[in-house]
Amino acid sequence: MGRLGPTEIILILVILVLLFGAKKLPDMARSLGKSARILKSEAKAMKSDGKKDEEAPADPPAPADQTAPQQRTIQAAPGDVTSSRPVAEPTDTTKR
Repeated sequence: MGRLGPTEIILILVILVLLFGAKKLPDMARSLGKSARILKSEAKAMKSDGKKDEEAPADPPAPADQTAPQQRTIQAAPGDVTSSRPVAEPTDTTKR
């Protein structure tokens, strides 16, 4: 198996356009870029969380009178402000 030359690359691109259509390819590339940014920001957050855990002592337990947890927000990747949204904590939906 040899190297890919310009003819093979053009043939692969033509096949991709025929399979997926010219309209879907930019959307797929945009989606892939967003996924890469999110992955990068999550990896960076995990590294910084690990450093915080090593430096800071353990948090004291929450007081017993605290019944409702605060609402959290998922932070979007840099440059992607439209996808950040509040997240509701899971609750017990069965009423007894």
